[in-house]
Amino acid sequence: MNQYEAVFILTPVLSEAQMKEAVKDYEKFIKADGGKIVSAEDWGLRKLAYPIQKKSNGFYNLFEFQANPSLIAELELKFKRDERVIRFLTVKMDKFHVTYAEGRRTRLKNPKPAKA
Repeated sequence: MNQYEAVFILTPVLSEAQMKEAVKDYEKFIKADGGKIVSAEDWGLRKLAYPIQKKSNGFYNLFEFQANPSLIAELELKFKRDERVIRFLTVKMDKFHVTYAEGRRTRLKNPKPAKA
């Protein structure tokens, strides 16, 4: 099994509950095919760099997961068919990327205290 990172942007017209439901749907989809979610982050509502489908904001989400390569094609097809997703990017993580991501998660959990 390889490790992957997927970032996807959901349309801002969704309510908070609908957004969370969409995220859970994708988590279930990954787990149903034998994948394992390593980390899931909700980055919240953010401004897009440029308008997409006449929208200037979107709900950003990040998944780090382990899965078989065959799952990626199915996941991306599901992203393309879903009206709630306006953009997505899936990347296979190499050993350096995995190390960096682990360090990043550690830094987010244990932030450095502010200097006086």
